[in-house]
Amino acid sequence: MASKLTKKSMQNEPDRNPDPITDAPGAHPVGVGIGAAAGGAAAGAAAGAVAGPAGVVVGAAIGAIAGGYAGKAAAEAIDPTAESAYWRENYSKRPYYDPEADYEDYEPAYRYGWESRQRYPEQRFEDVESDLEAGWEEVQPTSQLGWPKARHATRDAWERIDQSAWQKSETPGQASHKPR
Repeated sequence: MASKLTKKSMQNEPDRNPDPITDAPGAHPVGVGIGAAAGGAAAGAAAGAVAGPAGVVVGAAIGAIAGGYAGKAAAEAIDPTAESAYWRENYSKRPYYDPEADYEDYEPAYRYGWESRQRYPEQRFEDVESDLEAGWEEVQPTSQLGWPKARHATRDAWERIDQSAWQKSETPGQASHKPR
């Protein structure tokens, strides 16, 4: 039986990112959900094309499970606690920093950047920027930043994820290329 999540356990292990239901470490509900939705849609469409309407239902269920695992794997590459701590420490050192804004204004833009990088793993920031701008209005209620200012923080977090992923995958002696 899973232990109950307590404030004390969170203080003792703040970076374990526990599952809210099972208290298991390494929960990434956003990544799992995104993966499940994408996998389910793709599998459902493929099955539906072959097996008709019943195949869509079965394909969506199987695809959601497989997609959920894929989404969890992608999400595990990003530790929201570590990202938030990094940006809290460094936001005021960035070239776009405005002394009139505090971390709480920038934080939604950073979060939006690292979460968006997961949603668009094979695309460049420039390719999805118009979608990100449109989506910013939905996620920015806690920020005083409009898109022109939030854009810089969002892109900064996006590129930090790219750089982190690149550094993890690069092996000694391998030719270096710039990540997408």
